Amino acid sequence: MESVTVARPPEVSAATAVGLPVAGLTAHQALTQPGGIKLDGSGPQANILITAASGGEGLYAVQLAKLGNTHITATCGACNIELVKSLGADEVIDYKTPEGAARRSPSGRKYDVVIQCATGIPWSTFEPNLSANSKVIDITRTLSSLLRVALKKFTFSKKQLVPLFLSPKADNLEYLTKLVKEGKLKTIIDSKYPLAKAEDAWAKISNGHATGKIIVEP
Repeated sequence: MESVTVARPPEVSAATAVGLPVAGLTAHQALTQPGGIKLDGSGPQANILITAASGGEGLYAVQLAKLGNTHITATCGACNIELVKSLGADEVIDYKTPEGAARRSPSGRKYDVVIQCATGIPWSTFEPNLSANSKVIDITRTLSSLLRVALKKFTFSKKQLVPLFLSPKADNLEYLTKLVKEGKLKTIIDSKYPLAKAEDAWAKISNGHATGKIIVEP
């Protein structure tokens, strides 16, 4: 829609810009709205966990969270640990290790905010690692995640499980585009496919192991 469209500066390539309207905005909204993170660094320090941090939303979330007053713990596959560290994560753990499977901070921190980019992680995994008034923000929007949210509402815990439904805003997209132009935000591209091979691109997206964005070009 025109109301949520912004001009792409000549300094920003089409391939770089294409990830911003969905993955970038999702990460931004999760951090700033339910997460309450001020990306100008003015808020109180928050300990953040970002799961599946080498995926499309996760890589944006790490970079954006680093702009705030945050300590970032991230999980990803072993092959992407150095990439995620280079983008700003303070601690990165292989999700296949015992520590990674438990989503425990290596420094023993309790998380104030969790950006849940991975599917299939039960609440019981997060709960021991959460601070008293924490929020687990689930961006996966699967049926099982919505059912978990419904069940969690019956408890009296101050620890919240929050589903995220994207509400795109032109101002936020303009902000992300400005960050890219200034070199403060990167779109990490896993691979590019011609339109004729869109089916192959979709198959790679579906396997859940892409590092960053998969681009289909005309």
